[in-house]
Amino acid sequence: MPEEITNKLPEGLRGQADLLVPLIVDNGINLVAAILILIVGFGLAGRARRLTIRALNKPLRADEMLTSFFGSIVRYLVIIVTVLAVLGRFGVETTSLIAVLGAAGLAVGLALQGTLSNVAAGVMLLVFRPFRVGHFVELGGMSGTVKELNLFTTELATGDNIQIIIPNSSVWGQPLKNYSAHATRRVDMVFGISYGSDIDKAMGIVHAAIAADTRCLKEPAPLVVVGALGASSVDLTTRVWCAGADYWAVKFDLQKKVKEAFDAEGIEIPFPTQTVYHHNN
Repeated sequence: MPEEITNKLPEGLRGQADLLVPLIVDNGINLVAAILILIVGFGLAGRARRLTIRALNKPLRADEMLTSFFGSIVRYLVIIVTVLAVLGRFGVETTSLIAVLGAAGLAVGLALQGTLSNVAAGVMLLVFRPFRVGHFVELGGMSGTVKELNLFTTELATGDNIQIIIPNSSVWGQPLKNYSAHATRRVDMVFGISYGSDIDKAMGIVHAAIAADTRCLKEPAPLVVVGALGASSVDLTTRVWCAGADYWAVKFDLQKKVKEAFDAEGIEIPFPTQTVYHHNN
């Protein structure tokens, strides 16, 4: 075909056409091949993303944000390979290009070191899940209910509904208390009675208040013991188990009921007192 085209040209142009036509044909073939590579590559990128998300969702039941993050990473890797293949088709030296991209990536990584550390910590938090949305936690000396966890920050809401946003790098690198991790919690209370009061009677009142509250669990068994002999009171250490969601309600209600029962039965809750001796010379 190229020879038939050049034979129809004037004699002066045939020499140039002999050089240009093969070049045009070759570039045309490369262009068509590049378009096909792009179409196939972008199609594979989307399919690889979906397969990655499906692979993480089914057996691992990973977080939606985490699966989307890894799916996007796989997609962009396939796209990068596709673009390099297209450039290689046109004779571009991809080795030097990869080196330049690597150096640029290193520079960007150093510039965004803090941000990338938050992303890495966010990925670790999403993978290991030390807490979930709705859990009451203590992070870095601050406590509240987890409202949101993303790749960069963790959002808490305090008991009086104040928003706290903590960088994930600070969350992952600090001790963490999760008050909602287990289904049950132990309520610890101390009831002080006077030294003149009947200890056994007071302990029986506390046991009766616990038994009357259906939210208090039978197992582990409640504990009421003489925990300490204080300066002005005998301290009854009380420990009772309940569902985690009932913790504060049980604590507040038991303290009220025990106080009312002590008053009704004549059990004295003493105030701190001091005895002053005055000597007249």
